[in-house]
Amino acid sequence: MQYTKTKIEEAQKALGYNNKLASPRLTKIVVASATGSAMKKDREKNDTVSDRLAKITGQKPTVRAAKQSVASFKIRQGDKIGVAVTLRGPRMYHFLDKLIHIALPRTKDFRGIDPKAVDAIGNMTIGIKEHTIFPETSDEDLRDVFGMAVTLVSTAKSKEEALRFFAHLGIPFKK
Repeated sequence: MQYTKTKIEEAQKALGYNNKLASPRLTKIVVASATGSAMKKDREKNDTVSDRLAKITGQKPTVRAAKQSVASFKIRQGDKIGVAVTLRGPRMYHFLDKLIHIALPRTKDFRGIDPKAVDAIGNMTIGIKEHTIFPETSDEDLRDVFGMAVTLVSTAKSKEEALRFFAHLGIPFKK
């Protein structure tokens, strides 16, 4: 927890907040992966993705169902179409540290995260094409490579405030 306390205090001072509760902070990190139509071909796909996400995040993911039917995608309401993990507290900060210092530098041709990844309400979504950038995944099972979306949810009130906050946390942005 020392990492979070020092980073939050540094961000508070750097961003010019007098009150600790007024400064932006992370509330949760959501890691999601969609299996979509591949689930109908291979019933074990959700289990494989779920096991690997559990290894990466340290928490068991939940299987997500389709909220409505979409005929053009041949998906019915209630079909299992993906898995997701919501991280909070110490696991969230541990995953963030691993993402910034280990996983992103292992990404092929990584030049930084585009500032457009931050939306207007202060959240950032990073798309990862291959889950193999995380060290927990074994390199021998390269036939089942999947992508994921990592969403960092913050209490920032604007895009500019969120950009300064995420940059202070150490997220590498493109210049």
